[in-house]
Amino acid sequence: MGFYISFSGIVTFKSAKELQAVALAVPLERILIETDSPYLAPVPHRGKVNEPGFVMHVAEFLAKLKGLPLELVARQTTENFFNLFKISP
Repeated sequence: MGFYISFSGIVTFKSAKELQAVALAVPLERILIETDSPYLAPVPHRGKVNEPGFVMHVAEFLAKLKGLPLELVARQTTENFFNLFKISP
């Protein structure tokens, strides 16, 4: 259908098994990563005030979940952002 799906810190929660299954099923070329600041900080900062710098924990989690190198996930999700918003890097 051509849409993107964005994952926040919630995907890192132990109880988010269904969301993690969705993340596994979505092609990397259609994934975005967000922070949902100031709430719902990812593990290992769960329960604290969320901040944009924590987005890396979401990327690390997705990379591990999908069995991909972090560098690939970071590069592709950044490219996805530019493609979605039609912005040149």
